[in-house]
Amino acid sequence: MRTVTLGKTGLTVSEFGFGGIPITRLAFKDAVAVVRYAFEQGITLFDTANAYRDSERKIGQALAPVRDEVICATKTSARDAKNAAKHVEKSLKSLRTSTIDLYQLHNVSNKETLEKVLAPGGAYEALEKARSQGTIRLIGLSSHSIPIAIKACRTGLFDTLQFPFNFIECEPVDKLFTVAMEKGMGIIAMKALGGGLLQRADLCFRFLQQYPYVVPIPGIEDKRELEEIIDLYRSPRPPSKAEWNEIERTRAELGTRFCHRCEYCLPCKRGVQISMILGFRSNAKRFPPSAVISVWDSAMRSLENCEECGECAEKCPYELPVPELLKESLSYFRNFVRDHR
Repeated sequence: MRTVTLGKTGLTVSEFGFGGIPITRLAFKDAVAVVRYAFEQGITLFDTANAYRDSERKIGQALAPVRDEVICATKTSARDAKNAAKHVEKSLKSLRTSTIDLYQLHNVSNKETLEKVLAPGGAYEALEKARSQGTIRLIGLSSHSIPIAIKACRTGLFDTLQFPFNFIECEPVDKLFTVAMEKGMGIIAMKALGGGLLQRADLCFRFLQQYPYVVPIPGIEDKRELEEIIDLYRSPRPPSKAEWNEIERTRAELGTRFCHRCEYCLPCKRGVQISMILGFRSNAKRFPPSAVISVWDSAMRSLENCEECGECAEKCPYELPVPELLKESLSYFRNFVRDHR
């Protein structure tokens, strides 16, 4: 496994890391086994968040015996210092460590959030104190907004940037990553496979291999997925002409109005399964019609509870017209059912 240095942080990590969300779906023992297997294959960067249910505890259990050989990164969604400090303590305990290598402010994607975390009494203050005390080494941020991320990078207060980056979300290269590198920040790419939207790992990672300074952290939940990615990194190369054609075809098919599956719109107070509903169209092309109809029927029925309050659209970091997209997805589902029954 090749290694990458995260900007000027001094941290050297494997050329791709381990995203900690999918292991929340696994039994504790199985999750620990997958994380340990990843380490044994050469993965040294493990990213999670205290909001990811029991992901921190699973990673902490798996990596405790090799703690000095890996880089642990986690996050807090707290915006104030008091709660951010509590989250740091919780993460230290869950990860079974005395020092967390990288602690990130989670989803800083609008002006109000950025101002709040950086204000006196804001979350950054708690992380800065933890760093001075030695319980965290570096401070980073994750974001879904290019303008806000640029503004945050230009403060010079952050060591790393985590941002969505894949062949359908490639805009960060043009300006954001340039600013981050000028500030000496390490760059971590979340949603390497579009949050599950993109199915061909070969296209995704061949695209990402053009940017060796960016460290992807794909979500992994089984050994087979990990081995597929490792095989692609044994002989890194840019996409072939045929692969570029497929990338362009996928881009044209998805357009710009698609759910990125970040799930910041959830939970819906009326129980509408927003991300599930918006994911129907892509999944309908991958599974047998009877199976996909059966799985998605209850999700589509949950839309009957929608009050069109607009809260989901307000929460969406991509500024998508979520209520409108939900209606479109429901219409597509009904037509699909009609055509396959």
